[in-house]
Amino acid sequence: MNFFLPALSTISKINADGIAEWINFPERVQYQVWQDLITAGQHTEYGLQYDFSHIDTIKKYQEQVPVVQYDDIKNHISRMMNGEENVLWNTDVQWFAKSSGTTSDKSKFIPVSEESLHEGHFKASKEVLQIYQATHLDTQLLDGKSLILGGSHQIAKYNNTIQYGDLSAILMQNAPLIGRWIRTPDLSIALLDEWETKIEQLAQSTIKENVTSIAGVPTWTLILIKKILEITNKKYLIDVWPNLEVYLHGGVNFQPYKKNFHQLIGKPIHYLDVYNASEGFFAAQNSFQDEGMLLYTNHGIFYEFMPMEEAGKKFPKTLLLNEIELNTSYAIVITTNGGLWRYLVGDTIAFTSQKPYKIKVTGRLKHFINAFGEEVIVDNTDQAISEACLYTNALITDYTVAPIYFSETNAQGAHEWLIEFEKEPDNFELFVQYLDATLKNKNSDYEAKRHKDIALKMPQVIKCPQGTFNQWLKNKNQLGGQHKIPRLSNNRTYLEEIKMLF
Repeated sequence: MNFFLPALSTISKINADGIAEWINFPERVQYQVWQDLITAGQHTEYGLQYDFSHIDTIKKYQEQVPVVQYDDIKNHISRMMNGEENVLWNTDVQWFAKSSGTTSDKSKFIPVSEESLHEGHFKASKEVLQIYQATHLDTQLLDGKSLILGGSHQIAKYNNTIQYGDLSAILMQNAPLIGRWIRTPDLSIALLDEWETKIEQLAQSTIKENVTSIAGVPTWTLILIKKILEITNKKYLIDVWPNLEVYLHGGVNFQPYKKNFHQLIGKPIHYLDVYNASEGFFAAQNSFQDEGMLLYTNHGIFYEFMPMEEAGKKFPKTLLLNEIELNTSYAIVITTNGGLWRYLVGDTIAFTSQKPYKIKVTGRLKHFINAFGEEVIVDNTDQAISEACLYTNALITDYTVAPIYFSETNAQGAHEWLIEFEKEPDNFELFVQYLDATLKNKNSDYEAKRHKDIALKMPQVIKCPQGTFNQWLKNKNQLGGQHKIPRLSNNRTYLEEIKMLF
């Protein structure tokens, strides 16, 4: 047993006053965060371009600085990765988090500064535990180990000083000493890139540990749990780790997985939703009585909230915390201590509470599928189906795609495509192969999930009789005009309705 661990429980319970301030006075705290950020950025190239030194109110900031997306600043980021300093941020940035790309890039690279690591990700992670302990006084969470399971953990050197990789890998590489004490597995295993080897070694190295919490994407976590049960010949995970009490998840909708987790674990545990992205740590669930996540307001991020009807404008109307309405979807616009200035993340959220501010993720600005962490957008699928049609001499009328979730009969997930062909492909199997290959080429997260069929199987493509989609629209009184077939969805509602027609 690690003799340092019990002491950490006591250490983690102190310094509650700082947490109470940003929970109880979030508007005041957010204003201070904004002031600190604008001061730090005023002498950067971006700050000089938009005259930060003469911006003295948030209103001026909103009027003077445009809302941007990744494509708007990717040249700035490319220069930072080539070693240029003071471009977007005023300190040296040596890490970049690689995530799924925009419509024009397979991958995007988000700057991760020392400030965003320590004032954002690490500070917020510590406070998640402190808040949990404050509401669970009998917890033994920090008397054991936390099993950390992220995505692909490959770290690569861009040049002599710049490195990039999955966010979870960056966090592990830079974790403070306390984090290393309570984490399992060893870093050499956690950073393995070959998933079959990694899952085996993860299982073998952790089955004898006192694991009290698990953190990771549901897709990979389920695979690991099944491997552990196979190795130990146990029916339930609780037979391996009797003190397991919390699973921290995020990135995808957890609801489709919850039944599977409950059956495999063998006893009720706490499921805690965390909203942590490459751009920063945004929110985490602080109560199991409601699903809203507490917005983290003092962690290097200044928030604005864009009404959906403002999407596409260079200077859209955005709202501050005291201006939002409950149960209304907004797109998140962030300014961060990593050098993102009025950056449109792409996620949409709705507030479930104002005292304190709590949010839930409602989707993306664009149609997408993110059932397994693959983050496939319409542009990806449009390009994939175009390539497949080109190589197999096919023509389509329309298509829709939805996930096939894990179940007792499905050990892996998949995407199910319904395609109505105007002209069927010369070779249907080749069509499906090109579809899959192009998606891998266009989207690095999909490629990772498809690796050796570990999480995602080959797409399942069903040919619809001609006229099917029009009949579905007609049944909904939506035939003609601006009404369109929903291309991508995270649930199977549309797809199952359409399948009922043939």
